[in-house]
Amino acid sequence: MGRMPRPPREPLRMRRLVPLAALLACLALPTAALAKGPGTTVKRVPKDVRAQMTGVSWKPGCPVGFRDLRLITTTHRTPNGGTAVGQLVVHRDAARAVKRVLQRLWKAGYPIAKMRLIDAYDGDDWESIEDNNTSAFNCRRATGSGSWSNHAYGRAIDINPIQNPYVSGGQVYHDASWRFIKRSKRLSPMVIMPGDAVVRAFAAEGWGWGGAWSNPKDYQHFSANGR
Repeated sequence: MGRMPRPPREPLRMRRLVPLAALLACLALPTAALAKGPGTTVKRVPKDVRAQMTGVSWKPGCPVGFRDLRLITTTHRTPNGGTAVGQLVVHRDAARAVKRVLQRLWKAGYPIAKMRLIDAYDGDDWESIEDNNTSAFNCRRATGSGSWSNHAYGRAIDINPIQNPYVSGGQVYHDASWRFIKRSKRLSPMVIMPGDAVVRAFAAEGWGWGGAWSNPKDYQHFSANGR
């Protein structure tokens, strides 16, 4: 087994900041609401977020336009036992299903390290994974393919990617994922295992898990069509 070299990519540009309005909205959430359950909202992608995404996670020529995308803002549990507010962009036809999944994960007590739009990493999937970020929409090609990824349609989510790595031929791309290649034991509460609460939460919506593939294994990946 070995660590895969990083795939070639364009140099990083100046990373764009999360819109101030979104941050203020997160801070305004009442403590009582957090105690009762995840405060989850679904809405059209607002102008400030569209501006943040344009030229980064979304570009002209992408297979979906902004009118087909929705912004989900939700509270989630964190590995330290606290809560945080995160955001995902998904396709409008997946938004309700993803909202229900997030509610199930909250009830199951499943922690998510962080959930930031990938634009915070200049649309760079590598950097997002290095930061153990959970993300959804990103207009990019599938790994090792010239076809659009399900992420380019907003119909896929990668969850806690360090603890749930992409493994091909016993190799991983990220050093921090080494200890999570063997899946016989749950080495972290963020590890996703066959038949666990995370897999069941997505399966209830008809979504498939990359951890069920033969080779490669994509333990972080859930998608509407199972690919």
